[in-house]
Amino acid sequence: MTYGQRRAGAALVVVVAGLVAGCTAGDGRSGMDRLLGKPAAAEDVIRVTPDDGVKGVGADGKLRVRVPFGRLESVRVARVQDAQETLVPGKIVDGGGSWRPDDDRLALAARYTVDVVARDESGNRLARHSTFTTFVPDERFIGYVAPENRSTVGTGMIVSLEFNREIVNRADVERAVEVTANPPVEVRPHWFGGERLDFRPEQYWKPGTEVTVTLRLRDVEGAPGVYGLQSKTFSFTVGRSQVSLVDAADHTMEVRRDGRLLATVPITAGSPRTPTYNGKMVVTEMLDVTRMNSRTVGFGGEYDIPDVPHAMRLTDSGTFLHGNYWAPYAVGRVNVSHGCVGLRDVKGGSSQSPAGWFFDRSLIGDVVEVVNSRDKVVAADNGLGGWNMAWKEWVAGGAVG
Repeated sequence: MTYGQRRAGAALVVVVAGLVAGCTAGDGRSGMDRLLGKPAAAEDVIRVTPDDGVKGVGADGKLRVRVPFGRLESVRVARVQDAQETLVPGKIVDGGGSWRPDDDRLALAARYTVDVVARDESGNRLARHSTFTTFVPDERFIGYVAPENRSTVGTGMIVSLEFNREIVNRADVERAVEVTANPPVEVRPHWFGGERLDFRPEQYWKPGTEVTVTLRLRDVEGAPGVYGLQSKTFSFTVGRSQVSLVDAADHTMEVRRDGRLLATVPITAGSPRTPTYNGKMVVTEMLDVTRMNSRTVGFGGEYDIPDVPHAMRLTDSGTFLHGNYWAPYAVGRVNVSHGCVGLRDVKGGSSQSPAGWFFDRSLIGDVVEVVNSRDKVVAADNGLGGWNMAWKEWVAGGAVG
């Protein structure tokens, strides 16, 4: 063997030794494995984040699939939550080098499975299965929504959410609630404290409007460590317009349907000592008969009537429009109530009485406006009194923008 042959052989030994003893390649193979075309392990070629088997991943944990040396053929990601499996939409990007979900936020209290098929840079086909679970919150919040799904309501209805926990991150929660109308109209939110969020347009809804409320509250952090639970959509229809004007000084109520006067009926309002609120109020509850006890509204033991007919709630504080059979002398003549508006009725209620006639023609969401009373204007958060607030002030009560 010549000197040149010996030198070339030595060089070959050095190269091979270097391949055997050197660092691994980016796809996890040693230099010799790459030289010999040996396929890499799937977990080295297909990188999945979060790691396989990880538990308690937060909602902001990034779900990613990458193939640094090769290309992706298919990615299937499924989420199991509340015993239901849902495919997670996403797309392959970077020329086949990575996959990303359409929504970066992970669902909490869920198990994710990731199934990937890819080819390494040598063309070898590889598959990988990976799983991880997300954080399970100890505390949740929900919103109780009015009006009811698929209901038909009056033009004064305000969408109102009452939360069971105080909301600290109001902007995040507000962004997760969407109220839309058809035909379109601008609808804006207003917060009353940390537990109530209302939505309304600038003017009363137009009759026939279809309103859709979408809640995307699930996994939204409403307060430190407290996450939303709901993900749902519901809708309601705005019926005909009925606005009734109570004149406390004149002892009358004008009932207008779509702007046309239907009737003027006699009433009795709150006495000088316990006057009725002025302002616009909205019917939020309708009861054929109910018990009214003065102790429940802070008046002591002044009255306890077990069978008040045709009762329609106007405020949370206890203002009702209802039938009155116990003081027929007062209706149309003098104000004697403890803040309610009374219409003539009979014991047990009658559909032929003024109270029964009005009850049968009313909807949740109808507006009753009181004028010329000796009391103040009803507070915007007492029932659905938001119509008494100027639009500019209403809009300023939102948390976003």
